[in-house]
Amino acid sequence: MRRDSWHSTGAVAVAEGAVHPATGSPWTLLVLAGIGVTAAGWFGTGGAASIAVPAIAVLFLCFLVRHLAFVAAAVSSAREDMAGEGRYDFGFRPTVTVMVPCHNEELVVEGMVGCLLALDYPPERVEFVVIDDGSTDATGAIVDELARRDPRLRVLHRPPRSGGGKSGALNAALTEASGEIIVVFDADHRPRSDVLRRLMRHFIDPTVGAVQGRCIVRNSEQSKLAKTIAVDYYCGYLVNEYGRQSLFGLPAYGGANCAVRGSLLRAYGGWNTDTVTEDTDLTLRLVLDGNAVRYDVSAIDTEEGVSTVQRFWRQRYRWARGHQRAWREYRGMVWRNRNLTRVQQIETTMFLLVYHVPVVCTFGVFLIVVRALGVVSWGASVDLTPLSTLLFVGPLLELATGLIVSHAPRRSALGVLLFLPSYVLFSIVCTKAWIDGVLGRPYAWDKTQRTGHGLVRTIDPVAAP
Repeated sequence: MRRDSWHSTGAVAVAEGAVHPATGSPWTLLVLAGIGVTAAGWFGTGGAASIAVPAIAVLFLCFLVRHLAFVAAAVSSAREDMAGEGRYDFGFRPTVTVMVPCHNEELVVEGMVGCLLALDYPPERVEFVVIDDGSTDATGAIVDELARRDPRLRVLHRPPRSGGGKSGALNAALTEASGEIIVVFDADHRPRSDVLRRLMRHFIDPTVGAVQGRCIVRNSEQSKLAKTIAVDYYCGYLVNEYGRQSLFGLPAYGGANCAVRGSLLRAYGGWNTDTVTEDTDLTLRLVLDGNAVRYDVSAIDTEEGVSTVQRFWRQRYRWARGHQRAWREYRGMVWRNRNLTRVQQIETTMFLLVYHVPVVCTFGVFLIVVRALGVVSWGASVDLTPLSTLLFVGPLLELATGLIVSHAPRRSALGVLLFLPSYVLFSIVCTKAWIDGVLGRPYAWDKTQRTGHGLVRTIDPVAAP
């Protein structure tokens, strides 16, 4: 079965669809340039700009409405759900395999393993697997020593340059996993002891294919950028993710602090090794195949947010490349899919376009600049400059709502002040990623570097055997 002709006919059909590496679509640039030249020749440069400006404004308005809907959903019920999520427990305890892929994680892996072994779940129904993915530092030695101390921990070593990135490491562990449910954490995460019980209770519903927990940045005081990232996580997990579930039943599987049915993963052939955002890819495969993804606002863990501009660039570039590729691969399937309602198709399309909106924003800034320089002009009745503020109003409201709903400390509000420069940088990153993706420039998995900020280790990486 060709993947581009896949309709939701079951998990087996998905597994049979070949996933090919993206080759880019350079014709897109030619088509866009052709449209621009034709419009300029037909209407004049000013007339063409007068068409483009309202089109951009409509896009901004659509996403503003989406942001406002998420804010309304979070304000109306998120806080109540956060308080009430712990009041029920169905006692559902399926077997679980917890996986932690690690590549050069000597600064953080010990703390991660300590949290794993402290998880409150029947020990006979859970197994812990740490994958040393070709590490060249002391990660392998550290996890081997931890496994020697506690037999509940299994360590899988992959040779260097085994390929596949995070997906490849997880797939290697999947072949040996015995759990009905697969739970994934990144090495820098620190889950609360009740996370497994909170995630597992959703799987009592057989239609649920995956569950995403809530992540909080713990190193917000490390730098001004880290503070902004922390506020962004309040927005993403308390407003955006919550709103997608509350309004559309379409939260995203986020790749860490998350659980997925092992039977579905095996039917799909595991995680997609041809993408650098395996979480977005798996989200789409699940929902297009008719499986529900759920979000649990009370299944909480903490993680280390990026603290430097260089790390921010590399992380967001990877996210943008993967998400933009998902748009190219799945956009047609979304509108042909029978498991999604029309409203869900619209929302999924907007979800796929999230990393394209900053590209349009960059183009809008370009138009503003050329108009200011007198290169081109358009009717005064449509001015992009004030309309472009609509692009920022929605995210700002989400950020503020996330802070309010989470009872975040007042000093966290300082992160909102840095939103604008970080969004400008984000727009540049997304634009470069889009151009590189359209041109088919190769790109491989690039892990986020950790600092281990604020963590204490008991195993000396140098002295570890």
